[in-house]
Formats: sequence, C-alpha cells, structure tokens
Amino acid sequence: MRCLIVGLCLWLWAGSIPMAAQCNCPEVVAEGTVITVGNVQELVAAVNQVNMLNGNSTIILLPGEYQLTSNLRFIGEHMANTTIMGSTDNKEDVYVKGLGWNNNAVTHIFNVAADNFTVANMTVGEVFYHPIQVHSNPADADNFRAINVKFVDAKEQLLKVSGGGDLYADDGIVMCCEFEFTNGIAYQFYTGGIDAHRSVNWEVKHNTFRHIRSPENALAEHAIHFWRECSGTIVDANLIINCDRGIGFGLGQGFANGHTGGLIMNNMVHTSRDVGIGLESSTDTKIYNNTVITDNYPRSIEYRFSSTTDALISNNLVNGEISDRSSGSTGQLSHNHRIENLDRFVDASDYNYRLATYIDDDPIVGAGTYLPEVTTDYDCEERNPAASYDIGADQFLANVSTNTINFNRLRIYPNPNQSDFQIEGLSKGLTIEIYNTMGFYKRYIAESDSINLSLGEASPGIYYVKVAGQESLQLLKMVVR
Repeated sequence: MRCLIVGLCLWLWAGSIPMAAQCNCPEVVAEGTVITVGNVQELVAAVNQVNMLNGNSTIILLPGEYQLTSNLRFIGEHMANTTIMGSTDNKEDVYVKGLGWNNNAVTHIFNVAADNFTVANMTVGEVFYHPIQVHSNPADADNFRAINVKFVDAKEQLLKVSGGGDLYADDGIVMCCEFEFTNGIAYQFYTGGIDAHRSVNWEVKHNTFRHIRSPENALAEHAIHFWRECSGTIVDANLIINCDRGIGFGLGQGFANGHTGGLIMNNMVHTSRDVGIGLESSTDTKIYNNTVITDNYPRSIEYRFSSTTDALISNNLVNGEISDRSSGSTGQLSHNHRIENLDRFVDASDYNYRLATYIDDDPIVGAGTYLPEVTTDYDCEERNPAASYDIGADQFLANVSTNTINFNRLRIYPNPNQSDFQIEGLSKGLTIEIYNTMGFYKRYIAESDSINLSLGEASPGIYYVKVAGQESLQLLKMVVR
C-alpha cells in the first residue's frame, strides 16, 4: 500500500473475516446462445441443450439453491466456449450443491474437458470428489476460467486439474474465488484447495483459501499445489488462512512430479502445521514479496531435493526460516526479513498482515530490492521503482519523512461504504482531514471520541483520512464504492 501523503498508512479491513483484495476481477459477459434458468430441472435441461448446440452458449442461473441428486452432463470437448454463471455479482446468491461429501450420487458439480469453459458468480460444493474437475486427458481443456466462485466442502480437492497421457491443460485462470471448508476443517487428509497436474501457464490471483486442514495426523495437501509436469504458473496476491500447507510447486524428487518456472508473489500466507511456500523438484521458480506466517513448523519457505535448482527468493517477510531442507537444492536469497513477533501488522490475530507501523532504520519498509516482475502489491497498488520496495506483500510507504507518529488504534467503519463512515477512538480537538487522489477534500474537528464522516456525493475510489494532533499523526485508508 502506497501513501499519497507522507506519513503512516493504516488499512482498516472490512469485516471480521478477511478476504483477498479482489481489485482486478474481470467481468464475465454472456456470449453465444443465452439460456436463463431458475431451478435444477431447468439447469439440467440447459446443459443438455448446450451439449446439442456443441457449446458456444451461456447458461445464466437466477438466485437460488440448486440441489443436484445426480451429476450434470459431462462438459465434453465438443462443448467449447460454454459459460455457466450466476446472474448477480454476489457469489453466494447462487448455490449449486450435491448431496454431501459422503454421498457418491453427486461426485462433481462441473466435470470439464472442453476448451474455453467459464464458471462465474456462484458457490459450488458438497460433493463426493471435486466441485470442479478440469481434464488434461483425454482432452486438453485449455483456457478454463473460474471467476468469483466459492468452492466449499468436498471430500477431496476443491478444484482438481487431472493429468495423464501426453496432453496439457493450458492457460487456466482462477481469480477472485474462495476455497473453504466451512466447519473449519476438512473431512479427511486427502484433500486440498487447488490440485493441478500437467497444467501450463495458469494464473491464480486474488483468491482466498480458508481451513484446508486435515482432521488426521497426515497433512492435507496445499491450498495451492501445481505439480506433475506443470510449468509457468503465476500465483499472485492470494490470502491463505489457517491451512496445513500453503503454496507448493512440485512434489518429491524427480521431474515427473515437478514444476518448471513460475512466479509466486504478493501472497499473504498463514499455515498451521507445515510450510507456507515449498518447492520440490521445481526449477527456475521466483518467490518474491510474500508475507508468510507459519505456526508449529520451523520453515516459512523451503526448497528441497537436488532436482530443485535456481530458485530466486527475494523480498519475503517471514516469521520462520527460509532454507534448503535437503542440502541438495540450489537457491539464491536476497533482501528477505524474518520477524520475531507480529505486532508490525494491522491485526495478525485476524490474518491481516498489512503493515501497521514504521520504525526508525526499518528493516522492512524501503528495505527491499527492485524486482521488475513485481509492479504492484497485494492490494494492486503500485510499487514505485523510483522510490523503494518494501519487504513482504504489502507496500507500506513509498517514502517516510516523519518520526512523530503515535500509533493509537483508531477504527473506521463500515469500510468500504458508499457515503457515511464512522471514526472511533478520537479525542476532542483533533483535526480530521480527508484527501483523495486530487488532494485535499474535506476537514472536520472532533467534538468527542467519535465522528461521522458524511461524504455526500463523493466519487468512488480511495480516500485517505489524516487525524492530527499537536504531537501525533495517523492516516487511515477509506474506500468509497
């Protein structure tokens, strides 16, 4: 996060359950033959109709719950250019579900072998295997897209890209989605968030992963795992909360289960039992500007096996070690920083790992190295190469020129909002000034410990709230939508 005003930027997270910053989410537009449905029977008929039309269609689901009692038709390779989407932007307005994780009458919601298949704006889950499975064999399902989808409560991995044969699933995109076990734990250890084989040039961005955890002694799979001849994966600006393992490229020793290239950057990761980011038989991978907090495990980032070579690991903020686990892999480390406690963050107890403080001679703010691949931070805000890069996923300040900051915890809510915001934690006489990208916008004087900021017809965007007294300065970030 980058200040427009010299001072302190403090991000106040909206709500008690954080989500990834969904700042660059693409809009999904209906194309081809459009079919609108409002119940399960109509959905089944619509998928069968798209099969007869050989794809090139969009199915739009009106808000409601769609309880399947058997699998929908397999999305075969002749059904290319098919989109199935909810009619609103709220992914929870449409819920397509099976009969539960222990009932094999519904094994999947969407089972996909077609090119250019898009699923958007809905929740999918409660199935025996995977809510969505994408096939690289016998057909290579290229250009799969999951946009604004919530994956919940499956027996196995929530999104599976299966491998085999000589084909690869290319150029998939998973953006602005949620992956969660809603009871706070999975049903068994053989599960995960995204589990991808033979996948080339996929992008996984601005997603949230919660509670990918095993109820057994064996570990669950990673929240995000690309292995078995995957390559070119970009994992950018995801939030991983309370998972056994975070992000993994490759598995075990040898190319057959490995990963080539790829970039892991700007992610905020919390794991409860194992590594935050791990490379196994992964060559030429870049791990840049992540914030990784690991509990009950010594290493936040690790690379292992002799088949892991030429890893580049820079600008990462961690609470554990960054190290070669097997004494056989090769990596180049620079400008990483290990913190001993979590009081530098806005609210580590709520997994909000944005930086909340600046200190003199800061080993985090301005202490990173310029990386041309990392042009923005976790919040999609610019990392200014003309100034300095911070270490970790959050770009806190472009420049710092004051040490007269008093870090009182103010609260601004609801945030984001359309017009009226409330600030608590003030004292009488404090000056509150509001700035937008054009400069000064509005001024208030606090008459008590709280104040209502009524912005009227303010344009949507980012605003900064400067709270100043004689010996203190604090800046809050406010989003008008």
